[in-house]
Amino acid sequence: MPEWPLLRALRGGRGTRSFSLTARRLHYLPWGLAKMKSLEGLNLRDNRLCRLPPAMEALSRLKILNLGNNIFEEVPEQLICLRSLQKLHLFGNKITRISPSIFGGLQNLVLLNLNNNKLCCLPPEIHRLENLECLSLNNNQLQRIPRELCCLQKLRELHLSHNSLMALPEEIGHLTKLKILSLSRNQIEELPEGLCKMVGLRVLDLAGNNIQIFPAGVEELELVELYCEGNPLLQKHPVSAIQEEDILTLKEITARFIIAQLKSSLSLQRAVKQNTEAQNMLSQQRECAQCGCGFLNMWLECVQFVDVKQRMKTSRNLHLLPVKMLLCSYKCFNLHDDELFGIAVP
Repeated sequence: MPEWPLLRALRGGRGTRSFSLTARRLHYLPWGLAKMKSLEGLNLRDNRLCRLPPAMEALSRLKILNLGNNIFEEVPEQLICLRSLQKLHLFGNKITRISPSIFGGLQNLVLLNLNNNKLCCLPPEIHRLENLECLSLNNNQLQRIPRELCCLQKLRELHLSHNSLMALPEEIGHLTKLKILSLSRNQIEELPEGLCKMVGLRVLDLAGNNIQIFPAGVEELELVELYCEGNPLLQKHPVSAIQEEDILTLKEITARFIIAQLKSSLSLQRAVKQNTEAQNMLSQQRECAQCGCGFLNMWLECVQFVDVKQRMKTSRNLHLLPVKMLLCSYKCFNLHDDELFGIAVP
């Protein structure tokens, strides 16, 4: 492959800030590239590169690097020295793993594009990318995401479509600045309650999963767009059912009494704080959607159909969103309004 573009750039002076060698069937980088120390943008997409030379470490001012559509099988370790890097494109490669050490040198990264690779997992050390604003991992083989990813406090876009995710960590609620969350075409069956704490979320794409019902509180999110076609969402089809008696265990009766007393008794609050086991148990308490009382392990799972069509852009034909509601007893169920339904067990 002729190196004339690089030679012309070198003759023109080493102050070149942007340089492109796209679609040139490169198997290795040409000589002299490392001498362009003023380089801030380098585009090497659509080649046949599988590794980077050690000399790449000299490009300390590089801010944008595009290595998309090459044949890398792992993220090049030379990137750890590119501490000025802000945007890194590695889409369309054959990457199966990421060395945890890479993240230690990319703390200025704001965009990471790893779409269309073969990643099965992400190392927990991804939390070191503390300035990351956009992470795109569409079309990989991810089965889970580490809870450490939820420490990325500046993250605004998270794209995880076309993977093999079955669940999300409860800690995802820590991503309060996230505006776009794309999870279409995965295998997610249940959404964590933490999702409802993502106060900045505006676009949520859940199309093509296995979701039947949404967690309580999702209707309070200020979503602008919601996509969930291709999910087996619960439908409003009333059926008759036999109502059982409320028979609570002694543990549940005791827990409910303690939960109620904690609201007014300072001495009881101090006692619970000194008992780790009791504190852990009571941390799992829920609240009745009807009476507001707390309970522990025994409840009625109901569904409320929330009209979302008027206030956000949604999937075609989606008008009523099934939202989970928990009630503490049949007594509260008999007090509910006409928009709350019990869930029939097939």
